[in-house]
Amino acid sequence: MYEVIYMKADFEPWWMFEGWEEEVLSRQTFFDECHAMNFLEETLSNLRVKYKNESVKKNCFFAFWSENEKLSCEACSDDLQIYHGIILLFEGRPYSKWK
Repeated sequence: MYEVIYMKADFEPWWMFEGWEEEVLSRQTFFDECHAMNFLEETLSNLRVKYKNESVKKNCFFAFWSENEKLSCEACSDDLQIYHGIILLFEGRPYSKWK
């Protein structure tokens, strides 16, 4: 089973810190790789239009952000960048078709 996960957090999706799943806003599940890849490409295209900053790790973790979207952090006396993250999973593990 394939999953395309969308999360929004103050860290990039590839860190997968403990509790990262609490930041997940949506999950789309697919039994077919082709459908999963089509959905992934459509999602990435939409985010590329909306955000000009993008970073990719291992071809299965994608982070998008805008310099204007930050979270105030009083404890760290700084602003934290907000990232819109996409993760592609297969059988619950990070997956890249383009290895």
